[in-house]
Amino acid sequence: MSVTTETLSHEFDTTPFLRRLSVLDWLWALLVVAGTVAAHRLYSEWMDGYEVGILYGSAAALVWLGWGWKPMRGFSVAVALLSLAAIGLYGGELARGESNFFLKFLISSQSAIMWMSALYVMATVTYIFALIAGSGFSGKVASAMTWSASVMGSVGLMVRWRESYLMGADIGHIPVSNLYEVFILFAVMTALLYLTYERRYNNRAIGAFVLTVISAAVGFILWYAFEREAHHIQPLVPALQSYWMKIHVPANFVGYGAFALAAMLGVAYLLMERRPDGLLARRLPTLEVLDDIMYKAIALGFAFFTVATVLGAMWAAEAWGGYWSWDPKETWALIVWLNYAAWLHLRLTKGWRGKPLAWWAIVGLFVTLFAFVGVNMFLSGLHSYGSL
Repeated sequence: MSVTTETLSHEFDTTPFLRRLSVLDWLWALLVVAGTVAAHRLYSEWMDGYEVGILYGSAAALVWLGWGWKPMRGFSVAVALLSLAAIGLYGGELARGESNFFLKFLISSQSAIMWMSALYVMATVTYIFALIAGSGFSGKVASAMTWSASVMGSVGLMVRWRESYLMGADIGHIPVSNLYEVFILFAVMTALLYLTYERRYNNRAIGAFVLTVISAAVGFILWYAFEREAHHIQPLVPALQSYWMKIHVPANFVGYGAFALAAMLGVAYLLMERRPDGLLARRLPTLEVLDDIMYKAIALGFAFFTVATVLGAMWAAEAWGGYWSWDPKETWALIVWLNYAAWLHLRLTKGWRGKPLAWWAIVGLFVTLFAFVGVNMFLSGLHSYGSL
């Protein structure tokens, strides 16, 4: 494991943040602002005041991400260009998705999502090979595949958003309304979170673990699409017809992605601890670094999950007249929150480290998975519209 000189110098640079920004940083901000203004002018007729606020708030967040994490710029530009190309090829007619070559086989929503699925699975296999063989080149190929898969998954969601409006203005909605769509979001979020740590710690061996859970999500996406035909766009149920969905659901899935990342780091930690002189010890970061990344991932996930829970309560008050109703989904969201709150409490105040917290992170993922999917499968309530 190594940490780049660039990372260290950035961490200990005492120069005020704005003075560290380069011309390219300001050009990035200008590009994002210009794109945001253009999107507002093109689609303002479908947006209310809250959604305009979300649009510009998202733009500010994207500028900040691009300043702090340079790869986000290329990723965002690639997603924007491919999404705009698909929108342009549709030209206002959804039927062109079956007749245009590029839409049918590359950048319609369903095509892009299939490319995402294939690339994530191939990246998983390549990461595992790179881990076993110690091949730096294979690791770089796996990273490139993961970036490409994340681009295609994001393009799939963006284009699906436009396709829903081509079906009818009353049908159009952001594509985070059912398990099929949010599993795609989960895969992309988890991959992007992983890629930040891969770059920060200059180590690709962790990818063999993290991409495994992403491939499991891909397996669900494919099953749900082909067995249940969930890839078809459906109108929103009344409870979901709200601007709250645009901020509550993405915030939730940053949390879910971070918790999944932490759990797979926990698996890596336990395997490495069991054989401290084995293959993993030669490939992975040290146990101390794995423990630190696991902590940072859970802290990040907990912060976003907390925000998402508060937003969900506010949404519930608007939709159902009360902030909390002890609906099964709400109850299990509270259990997830308490689980990770206890994890962080024991680490920060009691000094817990290592093996117990690694096991806890793994168990926590199963608790989260039940709250995410199990409640929809086995319990009913106000959130029953998300059932399998």
